[in-house]
Amino acid sequence: METPAHAPRPKPGRVRRWLWAAARILLLAYAGACLLLYLGQEWLIYHPTREIVATPASLGLAYEDVALRTSDGVRLAAWYVPAEGAGGTVLFCHGNARNMSTRLSSIAIFHRLGLGVLIFDYRGYGRSEGRPSEEGTYRDAEAAWNHLVADRGTPPGQIILFGRSLGGAVAAHLAERHRPRALILESTFTSAPDLGRELLPVFPVRWLARVEYDTLSRVKHLACPKLFIHSPEDDLVPFEHGRHLFEAAAEPKTFLLIHGPHNDGFARSGEAYVEGLRAFLAGLDAGEVSP
Repeated sequence: METPAHAPRPKPGRVRRWLWAAARILLLAYAGACLLLYLGQEWLIYHPTREIVATPASLGLAYEDVALRTSDGVRLAAWYVPAEGAGGTVLFCHGNARNMSTRLSSIAIFHRLGLGVLIFDYRGYGRSEGRPSEEGTYRDAEAAWNHLVADRGTPPGQIILFGRSLGGAVAAHLAERHRPRALILESTFTSAPDLGRELLPVFPVRWLARVEYDTLSRVKHLACPKLFIHSPEDDLVPFEHGRHLFEAAAEPKTFLLIHGPHNDGFARSGEAYVEGLRAFLAGLDAGEVSP
């Protein structure tokens, strides 16, 4: 359709002003999104729930309610699940969502393998006080370690640190401060900014990051035996993160390949997962993966 000869044409100067106005709006919107990303990182990372949906008793497991107190005075809720003739105790650091009451199937697996379990809720999760933060989660794990060592008299050489997803970063930080029997990292990222760049590629995540959870830098010099577990089908933390952690880690180390999505790869993998854990633990007992 032809433009009538008498129709007014936009003046070049007016078009430029429109374009500049549109560009300014887009830049302001982008800057605002960056500001929200910077200020709202905790909201993006932590997804706690308060409701306790079940307890170990739901699976027929005896357990003890434990109250932990952190170095900054926050009261945390925890469960201690003993195992008869336990060959060690798992200090369980769970992921960023829900609370410890949704990890019962994993507790049952460790109990089946003859291990006691201490699982705790980070501040702001379940019945724990406070609000979650990176430094807070580190203090929370430290309180759990102190409970096992100081209150229960558990030798550090009998404590196995286990972390899934974000909990792996917390467990690695704890392993850097102490000398556990072993460290198990499942579906864990190399660092929060690394994962953020992949999830939000249009933003300068590295410049905006206030939360680090730098797992990669820690595993490079940890002397304890380490087991890395990851699935190629992980839909949240790409498989490459697990491989990079394994490749960068100091010896002794082992990699267990599982299958399925991020939240239930261990369950989808079934006996292959359980037997992989069993083989790693047997190697610890036999001294085959000693530092």
